Amino acid sequence: MAHQIPADGTLLPLMEEFYTIQGEGFHSGKAAYFIRLGGCDVGCHWCDVKESWDAELHPLTSADQIIENAGMYPGKAVVITGGEPLIYNLDYLTKGLQQRGIKTFIETSGAYPLSGSWDWICLSPKKFKGPKAEVAQVAGELKVIIFNKSDFAWAEENSKLVSEDCKLYLQPEWSKADIITPLIIDYVKNNPRWEISLQTHKYLNIP
Repeated sequence: MAHQIPADGTLLPLMEEFYTIQGEGFHSGKAAYFIRLGGCDVGCHWCDVKESWDAELHPLTSADQIIENAGMYPGKAVVITGGEPLIYNLDYLTKGLQQRGIKTFIETSGAYPLSGSWDWICLSPKKFKGPKAEVAQVAGELKVIIFNKSDFAWAEENSKLVSEDCKLYLQPEWSKADIITPLIIDYVKNNPRWEISLQTHKYLNIP
């Protein structure tokens, strides 16, 4: 039977939740509670959580329970990711978290309309389904995954969509990091408005 996900966001398909160290981007190195929602139709071939794509595989979970779980840990920041979390209405979840004094961060492709109340928006756009202007304009961070040389030009295209204050990151795709990282280093040295993001959690061997 297909999930009947309420439009008010009080039930969400939860793939996993865990307390860890944020591994990449602007908030790298900080303690954070990760909430990974199931469901994605963007479909990146290099996605490292393909099991998140089918929302039907993940149990519908009360947003109140997710908020309760997040509040049990000393780190008062939550990262909501996926899948593609903006498929769902995140107003209820994020307001409940913020009422508990928990900061709300999202990682999104920006392919869906923006919902939720956010302390930080990481836009990680995908070629297969580009970001909406309403998301790009309020992103605090643009994080572009570099898989091959043509992705640098694509990163520059996306940098035109975000605000002047937005942090710009290039991140090597993990399976090609040995080849791609030297190219990113050279690119950032020549284009210093960009910075390098690394998946430090993979080097640290933590989730």
